[in-house]
Amino acid sequence: MTRFVVVPGALALLPSYGGIEDPVADLRAAALAAVRWLGGAPRVVASAQGGRVAAALVSEVPEAASDGVLVVANGSAKRTEKAPGHLDERALAFDDALRSALLAGDLSHLDQDLALELWADVDSLVWLGQEVDLDPATVQVDYDDDPYGVQYWVVRMEGVWR
Repeated sequence: MTRFVVVPGALALLPSYGGIEDPVADLRAAALAAVRWLGGAPRVVASAQGGRVAAALVSEVPEAASDGVLVVANGSAKRTEKAPGHLDERALAFDDALRSALLAGDLSHLDQDLALELWADVDSLVWLGQEVDLDPATVQVDYDDDPYGVQYWVVRMEGVWR
């Protein structure tokens, strides 16, 4: 079994944002704990922005052998009026369906068109659903919240390559 971790590509996770008053302290703590669980030098599946966040998180974890995979993705960015994409009534239902898919370990039916409209970064989750059979019994959610109107998760899981 291979270990997989999902973290958001939130720029607030970059070290420069973690000053005296860290705006996402709980999210940062959960993400770092999950990356430590993977071990150092995991494979990263992410967009360019997500890759920056992944590199910052991995740099804070001691180097160790790892065959784990760090997947960077997040839910919609249109959950409230103050969200980056403003309010879209479809965002909550979309995120609920995405949460259910993560918990079930079944990412095979993600609506990529709606994700794009809702500013959700799910390409890495689509890849995960195509490449890996995830074991739902291993899914552990370490963080599930929507600061700033953007849905973020930190999830640990295990699976086997197809």
